Amino acid sequence: MRFLLLIFIIVPIVEMWLLIQVGGFIGAVPTIGAVLLTAVIGLAMLRRQGLSTLLRVNQRMASGELPAQEMLEGIVLAVSGALLLTPGFFTDAIGFAGLTPLLRQWLVGRLVRRVNVFQGGAVGGTVYREDKSRDTLEGEFWREDERPERETRIDGQREDEL
Repeated sequence: MRFLLLIFIIVPIVEMWLLIQVGGFIGAVPTIGAVLLTAVIGLAMLRRQGLSTLLRVNQRMASGELPAQEMLEGIVLAVSGALLLTPGFFTDAIGFAGLTPLLRQWLVGRLVRRVNVFQGGAVGGTVYREDKSRDTLEGEFWREDERPERETRIDGQREDEL
């Protein structure tokens, strides 16, 4: 929590200092133009990168895989887009870094390794998980509204009552 408080205090101070320095060097109007230009360029890059990531999510899901990498990349893209819309050069630099595919994939790769991501699903009523932990419980399941009716045995009991 203290880390976030420091970020919310330090980042605006750095932004103001950079805007004053750049404004003093090139003037107020060119500084405002540069801030607006970085926002427009950033949004164009965000649109292209976002569509590319969305296409990869659809491909992975169509092949039955969990698109964990792409989902985290989407979060990084959203944060980068918000930073690019925030006026200032420091947040723009961080936002553009998040839009750089190699840097974003490196960052997300590190996040994926630190977080326990598993693939799960149902095939033929059997739950499967690709998880390295020892706390994996495997079993079968069915939905009550889709459960097939069992035939009654000769002794009068149904198979599912046993």
